[in-house]
Amino acid sequence: MAETKSTKSTKTPASPAKGGTTKSTAAKKAAPKKTAATSKPAEEASGASEAKSRFNTALEEAKSGAAALRAEAGSRSDDLMAEAKVYGEKAKTRAGELATDSKSAVSDGIASLGKVVGDTAEQIDERFGEQYGDYARKASRSLAETSASLEAKSVEELGEDAREFVRKSPGVAVGIAAVAGFLLARMLRGPRS
Repeated sequence: MAETKSTKSTKTPASPAKGGTTKSTAAKKAAPKKTAATSKPAEEASGASEAKSRFNTALEEAKSGAAALRAEAGSRSDDLMAEAKVYGEKAKTRAGELATDSKSAVSDGIASLGKVVGDTAEQIDERFGEQYGDYARKASRSLAETSASLEAKSVEELGEDAREFVRKSPGVAVGIAAVAGFLLARMLRGPRS
């Protein structure tokens, strides 16, 4: 391998004999030029203030946008609450009407059943004896009284009576609910194929 040698060239000062004056070979300091590096602090200061101004403007826009959204959400929630109240009142009214209609239908059904039982009391007297006919008449009167009592009470009073019955005898209430559920399931299932 060959090694490369580097040679330093040195300049010698010109001799005064050749008609020149002695000059220093030291590098002259040039006057500073305005470059990006020297004007940078001034530009950075103006850029920083411009960035700060833009940031503050964006921040103010964001705050005003958030306030507008908050106001719109508040107005929409007020509208939705008003609509919900209207629908709630309509539903409550309709539920009350349905409960009253159902109460009347049940009362009429019990009265009709009592009438049928009362009408068959004479036939029961003839077939099974007067004692069984009297049971049928008592049942008919009891059904008529129940129908009249049901018709006289409001839906709220009936609800309170049901709650009181459940409190007094929860076992009976559970049994009635189980039998009613079984009968309802049988009715909804229909005949077996």
